[in-house]
Amino acid sequence: MRSQEPRSTSSCAACKFMKRRCTLHCLFAPYFRADEPKKFAKVHKVFGASNVTKILNEVPEPQRQDAVNSLVFEAEERLKDPVYGCIGAIASLQDKMFQLQHDLAVAKARLARCSTRTSSYASCSTTSPFSMLDGDFGMTSFDVFVVDQGCGLTTEFRQRPFP
Repeated sequence: MRSQEPRSTSSCAACKFMKRRCTLHCLFAPYFRADEPKKFAKVHKVFGASNVTKILNEVPEPQRQDAVNSLVFEAEERLKDPVYGCIGAIASLQDKMFQLQHDLAVAKARLARCSTRTSSYASCSTTSPFSMLDGDFGMTSFDVFVVDQGCGLTTEFRQRPFP
């Protein structure tokens, strides 16, 4: 009687990569399908099969798919950027988020200035939405905005000149 019988379907990507027989109880089979060989190759190159096995054994089964997805993402980012890895991707996304928050604060400040500068609705509505894009709100290109963040804190933004 064999304890490790061969699977009725094809081997998983991990077993194919490591050139071993895939068993019914293969830890990798549910997460590294045979049609995704590069997925396991990346994870194996960065973490090694032994470490991935240890990680998957420590993670509860309902959370293993999320753990594998995280390992794949981290491996891909580490291969793209060997120094910073996924931290570089996170920092880049944070920079974009801060820039978008800044742009939103500038747009809100311009809208507030436009609504307070005009005394009637008609004079503000006669301007085209496209005329707002040229930055002609009576402000210089380096005006300072102080934005209330709702919790008593204020943030100062300096507007950049339009290209």
